[in-house]
Amino acid sequence: MSYESELKYQKDQLAIEYLPAVKSMAFRLKERLPSFIEYSDLVSIGTEELVKLARRYDETQNDSFWGYAKKRVYGSMLDYLRSLDVMSRNGRKLVKSIDVIIDNYMAKHNREPTNKYLAEKLDISIEKVREARRASEIYTVLPISDHVDFEDSEQNLMEKIESGDLLKKVRNVLETFTEREQLVIQLYYFEELNLKEISSILKITESRISQIHKSVLKKIKEELKE
Repeated sequence: MSYESELKYQKDQLAIEYLPAVKSMAFRLKERLPSFIEYSDLVSIGTEELVKLARRYDETQNDSFWGYAKKRVYGSMLDYLRSLDVMSRNGRKLVKSIDVIIDNYMAKHNREPTNKYLAEKLDISIEKVREARRASEIYTVLPISDHVDFEDSEQNLMEKIESGDLLKKVRNVLETFTEREQLVIQLYYFEELNLKEISSILKITESRISQIHKSVLKKIKEELKE
């Protein structure tokens, strides 16, 4: 075996060693996504990125391979979700309309309305309601910066992120929420728990958790427009 072949073999073995970690990452992400997103697709995307990273890895430049690869592998899975293009501008408007109706309904009845009720209120098909709500489930998993869809250019947004202005404004918004609401965001984004797990911890319904989450994102976007 030539030196190049031996080196390639060693790097591929490095990828194989961390494949269980990729599968675990995909499983945790899948738990937060709607059923039509396949676990196997997430694993495939993550594994492909893992192999690429292993072949480029230089141990003299990085202390830990997984420390070097983890964010990039997870990012490849998020890029896959973005590529599905499930949230057009019109789709986001529909999701906002659905959220308003759900908020009003929950305030009166302390439970979510059915898709049939939403379809009748909006004068659209039940299937369109289902599609919008499935798309919304994917969208909420993406990082907060993905929710910023106002007239800011990508360059201006990156400048805000790099300067820390984005994180500062996010913190300011979170401070206006109750301790329980802040805990929802902490568990969802930083502990990466799914709605069922958060519901079990906080003893509130998954629907209520979802509405708290969307309310926080809405306020963050409003704050960032200023």
